[in-house]
Amino acid sequence: MRLEGRRTSSNVDDRRGMSTGQKAGMGLGGLIIIGLITWILGGNPLSVLQEAGSEGGLLSGGTQTAQNYTPTAEEEELAEFSKKILASTEDVWKEIFRDQVGAEYEPPKMVLFTNSVQTGCGGATSSVGPFYCSADKALYIDLSFFSSMKQQLGADGEFAYAYVIAHEVGHHVENLLGVLGQVHQKMQQADKTTANKWSVRLELQADFLAGVWGHHENKMFNSIDEQDIQNAINCSKVIGDDYLQKKAQGYTVPDAFTHGTSAQRERWLKKGLRTGDLRQGDTYSVSESQL
Repeated sequence: MRLEGRRTSSNVDDRRGMSTGQKAGMGLGGLIIIGLITWILGGNPLSVLQEAGSEGGLLSGGTQTAQNYTPTAEEEELAEFSKKILASTEDVWKEIFRDQVGAEYEPPKMVLFTNSVQTGCGGATSSVGPFYCSADKALYIDLSFFSSMKQQLGADGEFAYAYVIAHEVGHHVENLLGVLGQVHQKMQQADKTTANKWSVRLELQADFLAGVWGHHENKMFNSIDEQDIQNAINCSKVIGDDYLQKKAQGYTVPDAFTHGTSAQRERWLKKGLRTGDLRQGDTYSVSESQL
C-alpha cells in the first residue's frame, strides 16, 4: 500500500505492556488456530472460547497496571501502520455515511495491547485474535497477531493486515447501522446451529464492508495495486472456516461454521471491493446457496 505522508488516527488507546494481573494462559502461538477461528466475532467474541473450554482465552477480571515494556522496531512500524489504516477508515466511512447513509459517522477506538486486556465485553487474551466490542465501541488488537498470521497461515502483505483492521471496523459500522444488535438478539434466541448460521452472515457482511472501505480508500488515495488486492484475497481464503477446521483437525463440521467458508469470504470481500456500494451488502435475505 502507498501510505507515505498519510495521517495517523488519534482514536488509539495504547495499552501495550500493561498487565491485567491475571494469568494469561497459552500465548497467541499456542492458540493461533482457535484465535483465527474466533476472530472477527462482533460484540463479545469471548463466548466462543468459553464454549470451547479454553482456559487461556478468558480472564475473569482485574485491573490493568503499567509494566516496563519496550516494543520492537517491527512492532512500532506495525503500530504506525495500524494508526494510518484506522485514520483511513475514519476518512472513508465519514464520506460513505454522508453520501450513502445520510448520517454522521462515529469512529471507533482502537486499543493496542499485549498478552491480555480488559474490555467492556470482558477480559481477553491475545489468543482470541483481533476483535470488536460493541459495549465500548472499540476494536482490540495485539500486533503480534500479524506475525502469527504470516507464520502460521502464510497471509502476508500490508493490505492483508489492513483487511484485518477494516473487518473489525466493519463490525463497528454494523453496530452503528443497528444490524449488529439485531443479529445478536436472533443468535441469543436460536439453537446453536441456527445461531452459527446468523454469525456467518454477520461475518460475511463485515468482509463486504472491509471491501467497501478498500474500494473508497483506493478511490480517494490511489493507494492499492493488484498485488495488494491479491494479498487480501489470499488472507480471506486462509481464514475461512473450512480451511481452518481442516488445518486444525483434518475435516470440516459445517454446522460449526461461524465465519463462512473460504469461497464465501473471498466472494463478499471482492464484491465490496468491486462495488463500494452499501446496498449490495445484504447477506441476510439471500439464500445459503447465494452466500
